[in-house]
Amino acid sequence: MGDFSSFGKILLGIGAFLFFMGLLFLLLGKFTGLGRLPGDIYYNKGNFTFYFPLATSLLLSLILTVLLNLFFRR
Repeated sequence: MGDFSSFGKILLGIGAFLFFMGLLFLLLGKFTGLGRLPGDIYYNKGNFTFYFPLATSLLLSLILTVLLNLFFRR
């Protein structure tokens, strides 16, 4: 068996990153219109609710693409 301590550190780092990204998105959703943009699909009938943030996903994808290209372009 190999040394699992480095693998454990990687998993903890990924978990911490996901935790803080989730917290960031929760805060952004409360203080901005993020998640309630025109183009986000929301369907509610009876006790069934379907929500798909299409416009929000496209906007975040565009912003992240531009930022990552600025920082990691060689």
